[in-house]
Amino acid sequence: MQTLRKQTIISTLYILLGFGFGAINIYFYTKNGSFTAEQFGLTKIYFDFSQLAYAFASLGFLPVIYKFYPYYNDNLDKKKNDLLSIAFVICMIGFLLFCIVGYLIKPYFIKQYIVRSKLIVDYFPLLFVFSFGALIFAILESYCWAIHKSVVSNFLKETALRFLSLILILFFYFKFFSFDIFIHLFSYQFFLIFSILIGYLIYIKRIDLYFGISRVTKKFWKKMLSMQALLFSGAIIVTLSNVIDGFVIAKLLGLGAVGTFGVAQYAGSLINVPQKSIIGGSVGILSQHWKDKNFSEINRIYQRSCINLSLMALFIFGNIWLNVVPCIELFNIQDGYKAALSTLFFIGIARTIDASTGLNSIIIGTSTFWRFDFISGMILLAIRLPASWFFIVKFGILGSAFADVISIIIYNFIRFEYLRRKFKMQPFNLKNLYAIILAIVCYFFTYYLCISVNGFTGIILRGLIFSSTLIVGIFTLNLTPDAWQLWNKWVVRK
Repeated sequence: MQTLRKQTIISTLYILLGFGFGAINIYFYTKNGSFTAEQFGLTKIYFDFSQLAYAFASLGFLPVIYKFYPYYNDNLDKKKNDLLSIAFVICMIGFLLFCIVGYLIKPYFIKQYIVRSKLIVDYFPLLFVFSFGALIFAILESYCWAIHKSVVSNFLKETALRFLSLILILFFYFKFFSFDIFIHLFSYQFFLIFSILIGYLIYIKRIDLYFGISRVTKKFWKKMLSMQALLFSGAIIVTLSNVIDGFVIAKLLGLGAVGTFGVAQYAGSLINVPQKSIIGGSVGILSQHWKDKNFSEINRIYQRSCINLSLMALFIFGNIWLNVVPCIELFNIQDGYKAALSTLFFIGIARTIDASTGLNSIIIGTSTFWRFDFISGMILLAIRLPASWFFIVKFGILGSAFADVISIIIYNFIRFEYLRRKFKMQPFNLKNLYAIILAIVCYFFTYYLCISVNGFTGIILRGLIFSSTLIVGIFTLNLTPDAWQLWNKWVVRK
């Protein structure tokens, strides 16, 4: 648990730094006289499209890396480990197939988006360039999770990538080059951080590409193939449910609405920062615990993750919602983006619920019962696709947030029930409820105390009061043992 906590804290700090760069990026994307909403919307479509490419082109193999890596690591010399080589070969074949499908559906794709989202059509080939860079980086990222080096991959993906984007954004903002040059350079960002990551792994001597067939592969290939087949289907299902909103909005409402939705989605994604950190650090650890049948430790990680991620999500969401309107007014954001406020609120609710259920997805995914990922994913897709279309048609971008809340609640309830019935793992107690009540009380206390304080001073004051009262409440109510353990380690010992 100490190793997981350390990796989580360091990764969270890096990801928060990255989101700091991301906030600056959003500012220049949305500031009056900067990018149009359509241009910003195109950058969001890039990331949505790359997720689709990852789901299809990886052919479901990347989760196999961190699931089976302990068996390769325990039974093979590192120079005979062929797991990473297999991953590269499979993903290259998968991406080639993805490109062929993309070429075949291009006329239909153009027909769908040429009227309301012409920029997607104009830069259609670059979507594949960006996606290929994201895919090859994802291969090494999964490998880093398996070897407990997630801090480095998290830094590159969450911090360095956003810093690179910031440089490009500033060059465009100050008219050093056109949007056409900007979007071309934007398409190649992942290639740079991939090069840095592979250089790091070579430097620490943790990467070997062995193109023979190892005895571990010969022993487990049937199980790996079976897992890969279901994970492939599950990954497509989950990815479609995650990115469908952007493409539906682009078709029905146009790229400008995608840009507005992207602002709300970005702010909501801040809530998932700690969850991203702990996932990267926990994958290898949980895989090893499942292999060793250490169920008590898995249950402990599950319980701690629920309360800790809940507290961190409430902390971030409270700060965002207290200051989002003052920030829009203070930083001269384009008026059109104010339409994202109600969407942001419901996205924030959905992300907080998702974080509060802890590591249920990773616990199931690293167990021998990972087939349930496919089943729950099918249920999620069956709910999300029709709900997104119906609510977006009826309520615009706000409808996407409604669909998000409904699907997240049902999806996580199913996973919670599965772990409770199958493994007798039930991570919640009264402290989870106290955490929600505490956050609500701290929010309204801060809101009414600072209701007449405006400008930058108000933003700082609201953040300080809400954060400090929530932290004091966490210690006073002893909501998580990790709080006092960190205090004793970092404060008392000093």
